[in-house]
Amino acid sequence: MQSTDYAVRVEPIFEGPMDLLIHLIRKNEVDIYDIPIALITEQYLQYIDWMKTLNIDLAGDFILMAATLAQIKSRMLLPVHSDEAGPEEDPRLELVRPLSEYLRLREAAETLAQRNLLGEQTFVRRPEDLPRAEAEAVPVVRIGLFELIDAFRQILERIGPAHQVDLDADAISLKERIAQLIDRLEQHPSLAFDQLFDGQVTRPGIIVTFLAILEMARLELIDIVQHVGTGIIRIFYR
Repeated sequence: MQSTDYAVRVEPIFEGPMDLLIHLIRKNEVDIYDIPIALITEQYLQYIDWMKTLNIDLAGDFILMAATLAQIKSRMLLPVHSDEAGPEEDPRLELVRPLSEYLRLREAAETLAQRNLLGEQTFVRRPEDLPRAEAEAVPVVRIGLFELIDAFRQILERIGPAHQVDLDADAISLKERIAQLIDRLEQHPSLAFDQLFDGQVTRPGIIVTFLAILEMARLELIDIVQHVGTGIIRIFYR
């Protein structure tokens, strides 16, 4: 595969608590039937804190899932008792059952989305308008909000402590940042994710830029794809 082949496409940025759990399970490479509940709960709460910091609206389902994880974690810490009826059921099954069902439904939905019936919604531009590598038959893998948050956190961690200023201080508006990004993408229709943060050395500037990217994805102004080999994320202007 050539270095310009990008095979992962982002879909509209609306994902729920189940998607976050699946992301964490895959990221940690753990078995869905043997979830390290303490680790997953800790990481889940970290993502909740990040989304709150970014002013991303959290549905009540996220908070409910956090409470469920905390409850399962506390039950896992209790001594195991067995009686004539047999050993107690693993508390994690309360999570595994709906999660496995959700995975089946999501895989079925992704399979349907690849059919010709939905082709015009899968590829916004005509194949002849796409870069050659995208037009070729390559597997389309979904990248979503939580993968983008991972990439964003890496960028934010690069700035020194001296630039860790308050979010409200000297922050450019979201509308202004979107206009600036559109100007750049009109000159360079394809840019690496990192390049969109060039010149941003303060926490507010980096956060507003990330929120602008999410908003542009929601408005379908950009396509976000990822190289399947290197993991490099690129932005394509529609």
